[in-house]
Amino acid sequence: MPSPHKRSRFTHDQHVLLGVFLGGAPAVVVSMYHLWLAGDQEPKVQWTLTLLILGVWLGFALSVQNRVVRSLQTMANLLSALREGDFSIRARGANRENPMGDVMTEINFLGSILRAQRLGAMEATALLRTVMEEIDVAIFAFDGDGILRLVNRSGQELLASPAERILGRSAHDIGLGECVEAPPNGVLQHTVFPGGTGRWGMRRTQFREGGLPHELVVVADLSEALREEELKAWQRLVRVLGHELNNSLAPIKSIAGSLGSMLKREQRADDWEDDLRGGLEIIGKRAEGLSRFMQAYSRLAKLPKPVKSPCEVKPLVRQVVKLELRLPVEVIDGPDITVPCDGPQIEQVLINLIKNAVEATLEHQQPDTDDDDDGFEGDAAAKPPPPPLPAGAVSVTWEQTERFIEFRVTDSGHGISKATNLFVPFYTTKATGSGIGLVLCRQIAENHEGELYLKNREDTEGCIAVLRLPA
Repeated sequence: MPSPHKRSRFTHDQHVLLGVFLGGAPAVVVSMYHLWLAGDQEPKVQWTLTLLILGVWLGFALSVQNRVVRSLQTMANLLSALREGDFSIRARGANRENPMGDVMTEINFLGSILRAQRLGAMEATALLRTVMEEIDVAIFAFDGDGILRLVNRSGQELLASPAERILGRSAHDIGLGECVEAPPNGVLQHTVFPGGTGRWGMRRTQFREGGLPHELVVVADLSEALREEELKAWQRLVRVLGHELNNSLAPIKSIAGSLGSMLKREQRADDWEDDLRGGLEIIGKRAEGLSRFMQAYSRLAKLPKPVKSPCEVKPLVRQVVKLELRLPVEVIDGPDITVPCDGPQIEQVLINLIKNAVEATLEHQQPDTDDDDDGFEGDAAAKPPPPPLPAGAVSVTWEQTERFIEFRVTDSGHGISKATNLFVPFYTTKATGSGIGLVLCRQIAENHEGELYLKNREDTEGCIAVLRLPA
C-alpha cells in the first residue's frame, strides 16, 4: 500500500491541465466519431476539422492552466513578500466580486495588519530600549546557560565595563554569579561593585524569548533609600522620646523647684508637710510613668524571633477567650486546623486584640469608663463588670484560605477614626495607654510572614481586626 505522504507524480498545474483534458475528452471523442466514422466528409474537410477541434481543445486547456497557475504564483509571491517582511506589496484586482479577488483582498488586509503590528512592535522596542537606557537601575538579561545577552547603561556603569566586553560572558565571569543563584528577591551580600559601593537590592524574574527560558535581573542601589528611611525613623524616634521626656520632666522640674523654694522659706505654712508629701508623690508618679515608657520601648526593640511549632487553632482561641472576664466573648468555631507558629506570641496578639475589642465596646456603651492600656500589660479583670451587652458584641472566629489562616476579632465600638495612626509607635488615645500594643502585634505578625490590619465594619458600628498567618 503506497504511503499517503508519497510525493505525487504530477504537479498541481499538470493536474489542472489533465483535468481540463479529461473534461473535454468525451466531446472530442464524439466529434471524432461523427467526423471519421459516421460522416461522409471528404478527407480534406476531415483533417481540417480535426486540427481545428484539437487546437481549440488544447488552447482552452492551456489557457485554464495558465490562469490557475498565474493566480497561484501571484499569491505565492505576495505571501513570500509578507514572510520576508515586505508589507508594501499589494495585489491588483483585489475585489469582492469573485473568489480570486476575495482572496487577494484578504491578502492585502493581512499585509496591512502585519505592517501595523510590526510598526507597533518597533515603536514598543524603541520605547523599551529608551526606558532601559534612562532608568537608574541596572538591568541584565541572561539566557538559560547563564550567559549575558542584554545590559542597559546603568548595568554597564555598575560593572564599569562597556557592553561589548561583557555581553556573551557568563554571570560568574562578570561578578554576578550571586544574582543567578540567590533567591529571586533580596539584598545582595556583596557591597562593592566595580562601578559603586553600597547596599544592593536584587529582583530576578523569568521570561521566554524564541521559546527558550531567560532570566531578567534588576539590581538597585538601596543605600540612599535606606539612609532616608533611617533618618526619618530617627527623627520620629527622637520626636516621640522628646515629647514623652518633656511631659514627665517638665512637671518634675516645676514641682521640684516649688518644693525647693518652700523649704528655703523661714516661715512655712502649717500644711507645708502635706504639700511636700503631695509634690513628692507627683514626682514619683511621673518618674514611674517615664520608667514604664522606657520599658515599653525596650520591649518593642527586643522582641524575640518566633520559634515555630504546630499549634492547634481551636484550643488556642478558647484558652485566650477565657482570660477576658469583663465581657463574654463569642467564639464562632472555624475548621479544625493546625498552624505553624510561635504559640505564646500569637496568644499575646490575640489577647491584645480581644482586650482592645472589649474596651472599645465598653467605651461605646459607657463613655465614662476608664481606658486601660492598649499594650500587653494591665489586669483586664481589675475593672468592675459592665452591664450585660448583646450576645456577639465581641466575637472571635477563624477561617482557612488557599494560602493563609485568618483570625477575625469583631467588636461593637465606635470604629476606627484615624487609621493612619493605628500602628504609630507610642501613639495612643487612651489616658494610660503606652501606644505599643498594636505595634507589637503587627511586628509579631510580620515576623511570622503574615500581616495584621484593622477595618471598620460595614453592617454596623465597630471594627474588625484581621490577623493573617501563612497556612
